[in-house]
Amino acid sequence: MSSELLVDLGEDPATAQLGQLKLTTIENQEWPPDEPSLSKSETDISQHFDAGSPHLPWDHPFYDIARHQIIEVAGDDNFGRKVIVFSACRMPPQHQLDHHKLLMYLKGTLDQYVESDYTLIYFHYGLTSENKPSLSWLRDAYREFDRKYKKNIKALYIVHPTMFIKTLLFLFKPIISFKFGRKINYVSYLSELEDVVKCEQLLIPTRVKEYDNKLRASLKPTAQPPMSRPSSPPLPNQVFGVSLALLRQRSPDVNPVPVVMRDTIAFLLEHGLEIEGIFRRSANVTLVKDVQLRYNSGATVNFREMEDVHLAAVILKTFLRELPEPLMTFQFYNDIVNFASVSNDNQVTVIKTLVESLPEENYASLRYLVTFLAQVSVNSEVNKMTNSNLAVVFGPNLLWGRDNAMSLSAIGPINNFTRALLDQQHLIFT
Repeated sequence: MSSELLVDLGEDPATAQLGQLKLTTIENQEWPPDEPSLSKSETDISQHFDAGSPHLPWDHPFYDIARHQIIEVAGDDNFGRKVIVFSACRMPPQHQLDHHKLLMYLKGTLDQYVESDYTLIYFHYGLTSENKPSLSWLRDAYREFDRKYKKNIKALYIVHPTMFIKTLLFLFKPIISFKFGRKINYVSYLSELEDVVKCEQLLIPTRVKEYDNKLRASLKPTAQPPMSRPSSPPLPNQVFGVSLALLRQRSPDVNPVPVVMRDTIAFLLEHGLEIEGIFRRSANVTLVKDVQLRYNSGATVNFREMEDVHLAAVILKTFLRELPEPLMTFQFYNDIVNFASVSNDNQVTVIKTLVESLPEENYASLRYLVTFLAQVSVNSEVNKMTNSNLAVVFGPNLLWGRDNAMSLSAIGPINNFTRALLDQQHLIFT
């Protein structure tokens, strides 16, 4: 048992009270999916990942969990931290879900990111008396998530909290550590998440969006919370969120590698190669926004003046993630997600062919980045960033689906491809 557990839930008088709590049952009891699901005949066709599907292969041990899309990974937040999303409305009734497997699947997702700073977002709407997990499951879940998982979680955002969840947390207060308790944040409206993460990358369930709209509609006009900030037109010198082709056209020397990549990588080569956990830490969001604004305003940015290695690392990841199309391009999404089917003998040839098919500015930028990451990996005994660790960090920033969010079925293959790219970079970029 974790040392942070101070009492046994099974003996806590509050446990009995929790069983008396009632949840409001939502009108829709048939649990329709937010997106069309695959028929059985479709899922039985292949043992490999289907790049167009969020599901694992039908014979995978966690297939019956993954197919519900309860847990997803949604890139990085505004602080440079990985975002894990848990949607209660996608949980089927209790008798249709193995909650122990759900817990193991959640741990499997977090295991890829707990060595880095990360954020959890929990959409509470849709948790009812029919699909809520038992109190013993909650107790086991807290025991399973030991210090390894709690150390680097920087925030837990509970969206659309009800009196039930607030009461639950109040009754659990004796067993929740003070440090962890300070990381819990209530979010009443989706628009409030914009301060944390870009909502369009979250794949928010349709039912959650509809519920948020109902909440807004029920308020008096004077009490209306602000809507999500409309996207402003790009500045004349906009750098973040602009295509590589346009950035190349604007470059005074028509350099195919964007200035943000050149600035951050030059600084990190000089000051970051021996920093333990480089790329795993977040940065001050005010500084991140300030640096982005300076770049977008056409100003020169000198990271040596700021002397913050983690800030430069976050800016590099943020730049890659905010590209309108990923560095590896949407065109090769299917090839990369299905890369596991390529034999070991052919992997270098396949990767080399693929990257050489990229637009010139994408190829140059990828080569520039991977050459740098090879230097980081050479110092892995000091910085602890092996090719495997770098692949976990950069894989989701090099490629994502058109809908932005990714389940484990996509993340695993993308990270494996990135690992192979880093392992064989000396052969690929020759």
